[in-house]
Amino acid sequence: MIAQALAFLVDTLGTLLIVALLLRFWLQAARAPFNNPLSALLASVTNWGVKPLRRVIPGLWGLDLATLVLAWLVAWVLNIVLSLIEPRLALDLAGAGIGTGAGLAAVAALVQLVRLFIYMMIAALIVQMLLSWVNPQSPLAPLLDMLLRPFLRPIQSRMRPVSGFDFSPLVLLILCQLALILVVGGLTRLMLLLF
Repeated sequence: MIAQALAFLVDTLGTLLIVALLLRFWLQAARAPFNNPLSALLASVTNWGVKPLRRVIPGLWGLDLATLVLAWLVAWVLNIVLSLIEPRLALDLAGAGIGTGAGLAAVAALVQLVRLFIYMMIAALIVQMLLSWVNPQSPLAPLLDMLLRPFLRPIQSRMRPVSGFDFSPLVLLILCQLALILVVGGLTRLMLLLF
């Protein structure tokens, strides 16, 4: 019972940190302005690991790879710690030793990052759709537009509004769900076959 509660607490805090790191990476990749409260919060929560890692891992094409690598490292350590706290969550599926378990945890961390990013995109889409109906002038609306524009623009170029309604967010939501099923599900099955 205590191990289960501890596993829940560690999983929740670790996942929140991973989401903060992924959101920081996404905001930087979208070239969002740094002067908003969300960016300041994310920087204060994640600077402890990102700044030292930037000295070792340079950016690439304007992307902050140190943030992405730190998110992967946190997910990897989280998977290993959870398997130690709660043996039922053990990632060593074949019982082949800690090497396979650590390797599986590393691959599982990549799958976890992809899954969390898709969930974050779904949440951003839902919030953007709700704001467009309830409060289109919200200060959050331009930030969400900046984050989602690279994903919505290709859909909007192929699909014009119908009677004034833009269905591109709905199409992107469906594509995100398909990505969860096909890509994340396929990667998970491949991971289970390889390890």
